[in-house]
Amino acid sequence: MTEFSHLDDEGGVRMVDVGDKPLSRRRALAHARVTMAAETAARLRDLPKGDALTTAQLAGIMAAKRTSELIPLCHPLPLSSIDVDVAIIENGADITSTVKTTAQTGVEMEALVAASVAALTIYDMAKAIDATMIVSDVRLLEKTKDAV
Repeated sequence: MTEFSHLDDEGGVRMVDVGDKPLSRRRALAHARVTMAAETAARLRDLPKGDALTTAQLAGIMAAKRTSELIPLCHPLPLSSIDVDVAIIENGADITSTVKTTAQTGVEMEALVAASVAALTIYDMAKAIDATMIVSDVRLLEKTKDAV
């Protein structure tokens, strides 16, 4: 097992020095789920375009762009692409985010933040009609790194 990357030899927090790393094309894919009553999912599915799902997509995109402000030791990154997909399923919503950059460090945290905030936005918008909702299954699905 390796050491924690954000701790120095004495256990203090530190931002990882990526200054000597070469630029790479990075991509990360993350997922989150909002489980809800089937009736709530149906109501979300039937809303007109430009509503709760679009709001969740935009919230995820905006959140990814501000990840370094939310997670103290994350590097601010020049994000080249952020895609947040919200799919209504029978008893909930599946959120998938894909974030890309060309940088010296990866975009896993940006993808996870995007998926999480999109899920929380759906929760916030539907909580008045469904108190049983659960945000879960936030996870990194994939990350890639290719030479520039």
